[in-house]
Amino acid sequence: MNPLKKLFKQTAIYGLATVLPRMMSFLLLPLYTGVLNTSGYGEVSIIFAWFAIFNVLLAYGMETAFFRFYNGKDAKAKVVTTSLLSIVGSTLLFVVLALTLQVFMASATGIDAEYIRYTIFIIALDALVIIPFAWLRANERPMRYAIIKILNVGVNLGLNIFFLLVLPSMVENNPDSSFAALYKENFEVSYIFISNLIASGLTLLLMANLYIRKDYVFDTDLWKRMMKYAWPVLVAGIAFTINEVFDRILLENLLPEDIAKSEVGKYSACYKLGLFMTLFATAFRMGIEPFFFSHAGTENPQRAYAQITNYFVVLGSIILLAVIVFADILKELFVQNEEYWDAMAIVPPIILASFFLGIYHNLSVWYKVTDRTRYGAFISLAGALVTIGVNILFIPSIGYMASAIATLLAYGTMMALSYYLGKSRYPVPYNFRKITFYLGVSILFSVLSFYVFDRNLIIGILLLVLFLGLVYKMENDKLRQIFLKKAA
Repeated sequence: MNPLKKLFKQTAIYGLATVLPRMMSFLLLPLYTGVLNTSGYGEVSIIFAWFAIFNVLLAYGMETAFFRFYNGKDAKAKVVTTSLLSIVGSTLLFVVLALTLQVFMASATGIDAEYIRYTIFIIALDALVIIPFAWLRANERPMRYAIIKILNVGVNLGLNIFFLLVLPSMVENNPDSSFAALYKENFEVSYIFISNLIASGLTLLLMANLYIRKDYVFDTDLWKRMMKYAWPVLVAGIAFTINEVFDRILLENLLPEDIAKSEVGKYSACYKLGLFMTLFATAFRMGIEPFFFSHAGTENPQRAYAQITNYFVVLGSIILLAVIVFADILKELFVQNEEYWDAMAIVPPIILASFFLGIYHNLSVWYKVTDRTRYGAFISLAGALVTIGVNILFIPSIGYMASAIATLLAYGTMMALSYYLGKSRYPVPYNFRKITFYLGVSILFSVLSFYVFDRNLIIGILLLVLFLGLVYKMENDKLRQIFLKKAA
């Protein structure tokens, strides 16, 4: 099969595994914003920000290291068992230390100790499925990957609906029912994390087969080489997470206490409208990461990498403009509580920032396939410095708008640095003129639609149709070659 056609096929399945569960979880946005006020949703968002940070720490780059060495010269079984034992050991150590220090952690983060306990076990369960999911991707088994991911979020979504909507209604209509024992007033935040905990436990049970084996070997030399490869990925992951979620924590600490959580809630809700770009970029990355490594040794892989990036920019430019054109419709569908709409101004910079991040992931191929992952760490650290600096300087004066601008500048910086550094170290023949054209026209039309014409839907649709016409005229023949060309 044409390798690009195979890539797009796998990306479509991984996209299903990512987009459909995220879309199901997206339904939680109107649920949460309907049940919780802005302060309550702000509190949940802050806890999930800490979730993300600890998830990265417990993964410590092992997933990417697994891909690198699983496709290398080492025995695959040895790579699997060494990775599994490493993750199990570090996760058990985390659980013991975290439970011991939970009171201190609650004090340091301002999070209720009860929520800390839920968080510890959810993070641990999620860490234990990192290698099993990576194994499915490395062995090109996207359907199983997709089914389990969808089931995870389906269970989570179902339990949230039950605990937050169905259970209170049942108890209100029949206080003497057996379900009354499950219900507690003002327990919404705990119900959210209980739902996550059950879904994560079920996922581990479904992925446990990889742990059941007789050939366990912990290769110390292999582990050291994997960790040497992984530590820059860990640094990059921490820096990336700072770019992604640390703004909520900074907003909580830099805004006046009486409005901080409410402002975080508004920001986080409208930030979610950028999820459509994030879904596309994540699905694409899930498909291309194994592709990068498996094709690194083929003849002229740079040409394929350049084509992939070109098409990513084409599709991403369409999504960027479409989401901005239909932003008001999306907010009424997913953020129905008008209390949150004050933060709608952050939507364009957040979507563009997510697009820049997706381009960065495509450009990052050069340091991954050449084992120069330390450059990824340096680039992400640069982005994190931009994030922290802009937020600290401007949150006191312009609030959450500073966080949106910081996210855009951070990912733009990372994208530019990756292109500049990779240009001489691993030249890839990107069609820079075409990339700049699509990106520039999409941004221009987005600005016209959102700001100049004040989100007028008719004008926005006309601009979107015009852009689609440009894409069709310029790309029709090449897209036909990819998707209609018969396998040799």
